Amino acid sequence: MTRLKRKKIFIGGGIFVIIGLLIWLFSSGHSFTIGGNQTETPKKPSSIAGLNCDTAQRRPMAVMMASDPEARPLSGIGAADLVVEMPVTPNGVTRFMAVFQCQTPKEIGSVRSAREDFIPLAAGFDAIYAHWGGEHGALAKLDSHVIDNIDALQFDGTIFYRKSGVKPPHNGFSNLDLLFKQAKAFYYSLTKDFDGYPHTDTLPAKNISNIATAVTLYSYPNNVSWAYNPKTNVYSRSRGGTSEIDKNTNQQVMASVIVVMNTTARILYQGDQYIVVKTTGEGSAEIYQSGIKITGTWKKNPAKLDSKLYFYNSNDEEIKFAPGQIWIELNPAWQGGI
Repeated sequence: MTRLKRKKIFIGGGIFVIIGLLIWLFSSGHSFTIGGNQTETPKKPSSIAGLNCDTAQRRPMAVMMASDPEARPLSGIGAADLVVEMPVTPNGVTRFMAVFQCQTPKEIGSVRSAREDFIPLAAGFDAIYAHWGGEHGALAKLDSHVIDNIDALQFDGTIFYRKSGVKPPHNGFSNLDLLFKQAKAFYYSLTKDFDGYPHTDTLPAKNISNIATAVTLYSYPNNVSWAYNPKTNVYSRSRGGTSEIDKNTNQQVMASVIVVMNTTARILYQGDQYIVVKTTGEGSAEIYQSGIKITGTWKKNPAKLDSKLYFYNSNDEEIKFAPGQIWIELNPAWQGGI
């Protein structure tokens, strides 16, 4: 073999190695250096809120949280990618399920008990469900492991902790580092398998029929209002006439999308203090984003626990959300009976 041929083979092999190295760097998510400047791999949009973040591939963690006036302000509620709120008692007390994917708040609480009607929603987001005990119907399902879950009753003082200076039962707290530590110990998958919601920055043009700058729900002291700010293009949340504040940041809770799911509710058991809200099947819905209201429907397959919760417009097309945090407000009509 001549010296020229050996030189060509050597150069060609070197180029092949360099190309292979670059492919590995890009595909593995590593950062790399060119000319002394570090270049980061582009962040990916999260499946729920459509926000670019480092943890976009992290499996969602759904945490049950209190709504009671004495539990306010809540810690971490403003950092959730998505929050589901619904009444859980006949007198209108609501409860939250805060779903975290992009942000990692320093503390989450107060953590409260599981409710049966939240379970299909948590499953539909492919979330790990974190809760502090629960009503017996919900616990029976969770103990049979219908979905991956972490119960604080098993980890009081370790993964979950009681915070001094906060009155029980609202003194239970945790954080995502602790919760994912236990999820790993349970051998749960830690990467997301939820296809997510479609997002767009292009929304229908505003007109006199679709402009809506306020959303109000529920009754005092649980009455909720969302006010749209056209300068920031987000909605600010208040309860009982007072701004909803995240204790971690001391900032008012904001959202880009407010979804009102119209459904029904009934008493769970005769003489019981709890109600059950219909969270599978279908019903009408109103979606508020960018100062407009879109009227449509919600659908979730009742025969498949982990089916996605869909939202469609009047043309039966899946609604594209404005990127940002989402709040889903369930608005049940009282069905009565058992």
